Amino acid sequence: MGNNYNVPSRLVVAEDDRAVRESLTRALQLEGYEVVAVSDGVLALEEAAQPSVDLLLLDLGMPNIDGLTVCRRLRSAGSKIPILVLTARTEVSDRVSGLDAGADDYLPKPFSLDELLARVRALLRRTKTEEDIVSEIVLGDLRIDDAARRVWRNERELELTKTEFDLLELLARNDGVVLSHSAIYDSIWGYDFGPDSKALAVYIGYLRRKTEEGGESRIIQTVRGVGYTLRFS
Repeated sequence: MGNNYNVPSRLVVAEDDRAVRESLTRALQLEGYEVVAVSDGVLALEEAAQPSVDLLLLDLGMPNIDGLTVCRRLRSAGSKIPILVLTARTEVSDRVSGLDAGADDYLPKPFSLDELLARVRALLRRTKTEEDIVSEIVLGDLRIDDAARRVWRNERELELTKTEFDLLELLARNDGVVLSHSAIYDSIWGYDFGPDSKALAVYIGYLRRKTEEGGESRIIQTVRGVGYTLRFS
């Protein structure tokens, strides 16, 4: 998908501020991306649902349907599209709400263009195609099918978001190895959020609930002061 196969990645920019929307569109087009720009949540939902779209840049303060609702509706419909939330809200709770709604990353306003482009590249790198993936991971009662991006514990299939899948796969490929917070941030998000970020803890919590909701044992272990590891007793 995208630049790996000489086909421009197709991005949707959903931003109600015309000046910001046009500025983002120009900058992304100069980087070689194909861009569709929309000004409200209804159009954002319509465009992001298209199979040819590789990434959604979404402002939270959208008219008609707000950004959080757009995220929730896309995820409830089964969409795996990477979502980068753009928000003027600086409270940690607001940012966590965006992640909780299904966003893969967030960028508070005002932001630098270089940082925006870096995060776009990081999200697109994480998007895998079937040509990239040939293996299956089996650890204890956990099975990960990379090609189909599906996960099971015993016979129970887990419904994971893109970021949840990527995080569980990373831990599984490093079975028994303690991965530091910064190493996980770098692998999954492409940069370190910093010591005050709650993003990783939020996703670990999601994964624990989903991997344990059938009464299974805990496999994602916390190594206090270091990071996380996958262990089967």
